[in-house]
Amino acid sequence: MGVAFSSGYTLFLVVFGVGPALYAIYLAFTKNGTFVGVDNFVRIFNDFRFLPAVGHVALYVVVWLIMLILLVVLLALIVHGIRARWASTSARFLFYIPGALAGASSVMLWLFVLDPTVSPVSFLLHAFGFESFVQVVQVDQLPVVLAIIAFWTGAGGWIVIMYGALNNIDVEVMEAARIDGAGHITTAWYIQIPLLRKWISYMVILSLAAGTQLFVEPKVLSQASKGVVPQDYSLNQLAFLYAFKQNDFNGSAAISLVLLVVALGLSAFFVFRGGLFERD
Repeated sequence: MGVAFSSGYTLFLVVFGVGPALYAIYLAFTKNGTFVGVDNFVRIFNDFRFLPAVGHVALYVVVWLIMLILLVVLLALIVHGIRARWASTSARFLFYIPGALAGASSVMLWLFVLDPTVSPVSFLLHAFGFESFVQVVQVDQLPVVLAIIAFWTGAGGWIVIMYGALNNIDVEVMEAARIDGAGHITTAWYIQIPLLRKWISYMVILSLAAGTQLFVEPKVLSQASKGVVPQDYSLNQLAFLYAFKQNDFNGSAAISLVLLVVALGLSAFFVFRGGLFERD
């Protein structure tokens, strides 16, 4: 029965995951069906758009992960500390609602939020000196803007997961801390957060994989800003241009493979440093 239930997922994984990945590896090392070694990688590394795209994605991922770790853990601790059950349930529900929106739909909503002329939080935008949408989405501000959009969309699910992990902490451990006179902050810092280490690592790994695939948000913002946000802002956008504007699927596959290797390397680091497979 277990095999029957997992066979469907396995089939889709092979057809839409493993198969395309193997084909991308083949394309990355060939040109017109001929093996060319690392020529495709040399070409993309020499592209003047490549390093800026790497910098954009790296800065965005750093800002987003820091925001995600700090705020998700803090909000999960606050929700877990709420005594009234209805208030805790309502808070989790409100946090989770934005996750129901698809990526493009979420960005479309943020197009209005980021426009000072129609935004419901226009007073905040004006306080920062922004008078137009174009001013808000300047390239040097995009890592923070994109991180806020990604946080609003995906943080709710992680808050719920962290809340569940906090509920699994042994009650006797928490009671012992209270008997010893530990307050909420001390308990959170020395007991709850260390016991969330594996879950935080898990969140970072999946968020890192998603963050390196940045595409929808800058793509929509580029169209809405009429080119203020460049079409090659992220590596995925650059790979898209290679494939569908330059008809160079080999270069596009090489960019994809670079992203895969970097994401796997960083994920492996967090797996081992985060003690994801260590026994309690």
